Amino acid sequence: MPTDALALRDVDAFYGDSHVLHRVSLRLGEGRLLGLLGRNGAGKSTSMSVTVGLLPPREGTVEVFGHSVTGSAPEAIAAHGVALVPQGRRVFRSLTVGENLVVAARKPRGETAAPWTLDTVADLFPRLRERRQQLAGSLSGGEQQMLAIGRALMSNPRVLLMDEPSEGLAPQIVAEVMATIRRLKAQGLSIVLVEQNPKLVFDVADDIVILNSGRVVVDATADEIRASGADLRQHLGIY
Repeated sequence: MPTDALALRDVDAFYGDSHVLHRVSLRLGEGRLLGLLGRNGAGKSTSMSVTVGLLPPREGTVEVFGHSVTGSAPEAIAAHGVALVPQGRRVFRSLTVGENLVVAARKPRGETAAPWTLDTVADLFPRLRERRQQLAGSLSGGEQQMLAIGRALMSNPRVLLMDEPSEGLAPQIVAEVMATIRRLKAQGLSIVLVEQNPKLVFDVADDIVILNSGRVVVDATADEIRASGADLRQHLGIY
């Protein structure tokens, strides 16, 4: 039976009195890429906040490789191998590129050698090697996105969550970021890609979940959705 790298089961989440997620369930298979789609305010980023422990669920469970992390602190969930590339990049602007990477470094669980080090991240993003001594706040938007991805990889995650990685980037840089995501997927990393742009997601995803008003309205493989010819405009706001 396939292993779930990540599973949210019947999650309800609130911001104050606002009920944001309504019994949301999703599963990320080991070594697969799950595309999480939906228009603004659909609950995509909230689902990621619940996953990494920034917002405890009111109901439901979160599991990482079969281990419940429901209600755990963010650092405990990170120790189970979950890393987030946050929306808006959120690099440490007053630190250098190298310091941003070093501060996130974590050895993988067990005795395994760390696949992600300063050198392997620099191999993935040569521009970060060139700018290792440069302050992160002085980088371009695309370079900051590369740094945000590299910083997440330095924690040597088993599950990588990427929240709107194409946001605000020029088309050429978006293409570079997507090529990086394909490479990480090919290396066997389990990835959740949160996006508003369905074309980007369908180009790389194995599985698709679409949220609308905090509820799961589509949960299928990308191939099933293509084969069905389903019209997704009502859920994604595309006309």
